[in-house]
Parts: sequence; C-alpha cells; structure tokens
Amino acid sequence: MDFHESLRAAKTVMLKQKFEIAELIGFESRNKYVLETEQGAPFGYAAEDQRDLVGFILRQVLGHWRHFSIQIFDQERRLVLRAVHPFRFFFSRLDVYDPQDRLIGSVQSRWSFFRKRFDFEDAQGRPFAQTSSPFWRPWTFVMTSPQGELGRIEKKWGGLLKEAITDGDKFRVSFSPTLSLEHRQLLVAAGLFVDLKYFENKS
Repeated sequence: MDFHESLRAAKTVMLKQKFEIAELIGFESRNKYVLETEQGAPFGYAAEDQRDLVGFILRQVLGHWRHFSIQIFDQERRLVLRAVHPFRFFFSRLDVYDPQDRLIGSVQSRWSFFRKRFDFEDAQGRPFAQTSSPFWRPWTFVMTSPQGELGRIEKKWGGLLKEAITDGDKFRVSFSPTLSLEHRQLLVAAGLFVDLKYFENKS
C-alpha cells in the first residue's frame, strides 16, 4: 500500500519526531519525523530541507518564525508533499504543495484570546475549516467546519523528563471517515505546523 492509499484508509496517523542528541545541550536540530499507521507501521517520513550552516543558525536565532520547508516522503523516499513556511513574526502560515508544486491548501494562524487558533484554506485561499486549542485543553486541536468535526491533532504526553528537555514529540492525527485525501494531507501538515509553532523550543 503506497503513501496515499495508507493515508486515505487510515483512521489515525502517528507523527513521531526523531530525537537528536544536540537538543540535550540546547541546540535546535533539523526536524525529522516518522509517519506511522495506527498499527505502528511506518509509511512515510518528513524532514526539514535546510541542511546548511545558514539553516542551522536561523533555527537557533529565529525559531518557528524563520522561513523553512518540510518535505514528506513515502517509504521509497519519493517526494509526496512539500510544506513551506514563509518568514513571519505574526500570524504564521504553512502552504502545502504536491510533488508537481500544485498548491493543495494552507494552514493560517489567527489572532485569538486564550486559544491557539488557525484556519484551513483551500487552494484558492478560501477558509473551509478551523481549529483551536482551548485554554483548558492546550494539547488538543480539533478541526471543525459548519458540518461538524472533521479531524483532530492530539499531542501525546512523553514523560516529564522528555517533555522538559527534548523536542522529541509525538502526535496523533485522527480523521473523519468522510474526509477527502487532500484534506487529510493538509491535516497531517497541520500536525507538523502545531509541533514547530507551539512545541519546538523547549531545550
């Protein structure tokens, strides 16, 4: 089963960030993830593509405000999605493209009191869903539209020591059975967006 078939059939997907030793001494390393099915079988990988010294310096200085790109690959290391984060000090954004550089949609953060809120936009820039993390449930992001819940992103607790000193996070992304493939792709990218925006700088 290829990447898209696995994603289309999945009820949930796990995003597991790979732990880097450099995080123990306070350095932000290039973010890398494994994508797994609910049975624990890997079916994809994601990684920042900024490998050079400039990318390293920008990670340390600008954190999640920096410009960066995340590439998502299948098991054979073929590119299946690309997510681009432009430089922003306010209202971060993630644009998601297919391998032919066709825009699939975007994740756009919004201003809100006491909530982490962002909108999902289609390829024409029209919002079709939103998600927010209430003050009393800061690790859960529910994707909703006028039709109801479409999916959710939940950060999984990794233990006190790991949460305190590393960025080796784990997220569960759940999908409504009726969610289209493109919207599933966008929700997976939103899981990476949530990690990089809200949980990256802990060490």
